[in-house]
Amino acid sequence: MDLFEVVDNMSIEMYERLKHAAETGKWPEGTPVDKAQRDSALQLAMAYQSRHLDSDDILTVGSDGEIVHKTKAELKKQFKQAAKAETSEDNDDIARFTDL
Repeated sequence: MDLFEVVDNMSIEMYERLKHAAETGKWPEGTPVDKAQRDSALQLAMAYQSRHLDSDDILTVGSDGEIVHKTKAELKKQFKQAAKAETSEDNDDIARFTDL
């Protein structure tokens, strides 16, 4: 079985476990990961990202298999748009009491 067959049959839960192991050096239950396991976990997580996740977040693997890079200006624009969307949603969540 090759790498892409494994990735195509991988569940999101397994991807999250492998990603955690690659990022922290420990399995989610706290068991340490050795170097070979960490390297394999990173390779599988990156392959999963490229095959299943359609993400344009910085430093993730895009659908073309390349790491997504963004300029400072692109990141600022993205953060401003996210902040605007967040503030427009927050206005509906505020309770207003006029008879106090």
